[in-house]
Amino acid sequence: MNENVKETVCEQKTGKSRPYNVRERKVKKAPYRDLIRAELADELYERIIEKIVVQKKYKEPNYLAKDLAKELETNTRYLSAVINSRFGMNYSCLVNEYRVRDALHMLVDRRYASKSIEQISALVGFANRQSFYSAFYRNTGEAPNDYRKRHEIELSRK
Repeated sequence: MNENVKETVCEQKTGKSRPYNVRERKVKKAPYRDLIRAELADELYERIIEKIVVQKKYKEPNYLAKDLAKELETNTRYLSAVINSRFGMNYSCLVNEYRVRDALHMLVDRRYASKSIEQISALVGFANRQSFYSAFYRNTGEAPNDYRKRHEIELSRK
């Protein structure tokens, strides 16, 4: 892609500019990331998966990186380095990705049809509406309302 054109993946998918406060992802060099021993990073990676994904800690709105680091008995800098190297994103993006994945299912699940977008955002762990809409758009390229409506139309055709 030409560096002069700064289209995001979301803009490419939808052909629209970003309606939410979504920033470009910046890739930063951090030399300390390369100093992590692979076997220790792998062990911490497994423990992160256990806490965030299996125990679904991402559903807790106030579950911060420092809380995870404390539970894993490590420091936030080391935790951050492992998350960046193993997942290719920062802690907030990681947690929000799992929250959005849950929201995607709930938005089209008939059991949650009576729930509002805001209620679903709270159920998956977002602290406020704006952070949910922003993360949802960043991950999917569309607004939650549009996603839900599109799937309702697709289901009605079947």
